Amino acid sequence: MAPPSDLRKQTQVLQRLVKEVAFHRKDLKTQEERVAKLKANPDDENAEFMLKQQRQAIEETKRVIPAVQEKVTQAIEDLESLLENNKGEDASVEVTDAEQAIKDAKEAVGGA
Repeated sequence: MAPPSDLRKQTQVLQRLVKEVAFHRKDLKTQEERVAKLKANPDDENAEFMLKQQRQAIEETKRVIPAVQEKVTQAIEDLESLLENNKGEDASVEVTDAEQAIKDAKEAVGGA
């Protein structure tokens, strides 16, 4: 079996980064829901400690998201450059996948 092409590798990198952004956004939402739940039930003896821990986790997640989005933006640029360099080749499945990955990534980075 032939090794994957550079185009295929870069497409997979971009797809992985898009999944990572989605994961962190989902995680942030879950953490915010936990904070709201803890605020609603302040009677729990560990509520104050847990609230502090959740707020810290939220701040860490908020710091990670922009960094991953920057990586996505760079991966988009790299993949677009690679597509431009391979423009003379036929429209293979790899090219179609790469174009779709770019489209999906731009939507993921643009939508918060």
